[in-house]
Amino acid sequence: MHKKYFAIPDVVLGFDTETTGLDVHCERAISYGFCAYERGRPVWSEHFFVRPDRPISLGAQRVHGVSMEDLESKYRAREALSVSMGLIRAVGILREYLDRGAIIVGANVAFFDLEMMRRSYSSVLSKNLLDDLHVERLPVIDVIKHDEVIESRATSGRRRSLTSLCQYYGVTPGGHNALSDARASVEVFLAQVARNDGERRAAAPQISLPLEFDVSSLPVRGSSKFA
Repeated sequence: MHKKYFAIPDVVLGFDTETTGLDVHCERAISYGFCAYERGRPVWSEHFFVRPDRPISLGAQRVHGVSMEDLESKYRAREALSVSMGLIRAVGILREYLDRGAIIVGANVAFFDLEMMRRSYSSVLSKNLLDDLHVERLPVIDVIKHDEVIESRATSGRRRSLTSLCQYYGVTPGGHNALSDARASVEVFLAQVARNDGERRAAAPQISLPLEFDVSSLPVRGSSKFA
């Protein structure tokens, strides 16, 4: 269950993947994007490619623009990792930042990116992702779910994709690049928190203090009141 955030966590880790397709049960990541923010400021990022062990669907290729030929070329040039090494690298980054108390931020990140990663980790490495991350449950903020807490679908029928949220909150869209989308997700979250905090402050009771007062009504020493 998502809650409404009024403050930015000390450390957040933006996370996104581009993939071979949309079926979370069997697809592979072809790129991973990570970006760390501390107290709302970007401090680190990483983006790397993976040569998948299955073909990229035409639909996915139209979205992110990366072909198998591109990845084969990157792999030969040592600019892309194998599936197993990509998973190991990604899990190492997640573990490092979870150990620092980070919260993972993304769009559909729990239902797609992390779930696909969990299944790949199990099928490729025969390991349990949560065991290797040393957590029972991943701390996640999904900016789409967070936006539904801010303004329910019953209240607003506007679209809730990452691109739509970028437009709504005035954030530069990522354009289906893993690192750019990870960064866009965090920037959307920061804008959501700023709006939440602003609305809460505006709704809080205001205590007005007079800037000046009329001294003519005060008793004057030597008058009958002080006699």
